[in-house]
Amino acid sequence: MSERASSQSALNPAALPVEAAAALLARSGGGGVTVEMLRADIEAGAPTNADGTINLVHYTAWVVREIAQGGPSVGD
Repeated sequence: MSERASSQSALNPAALPVEAAAALLARSGGGGVTVEMLRADIEAGAPTNADGTINLVHYTAWVVREIAQGGPSVGD
């Protein structure tokens, strides 16, 4: 197995570092999602794990709730 394949298989969607979450979201059709956008969302109340990582399911639910309530979209 290549080093890249090994590191990708080790990603845990329930505990991604902000940088990895931004890269994954950007590659998966999230457009220009950046680390700065995620950090702005965290400052605005997006949930994080105790160690500062992001659970993609919890983050996505937060984004959907924010949009439904008329709040800012990702990174605004």
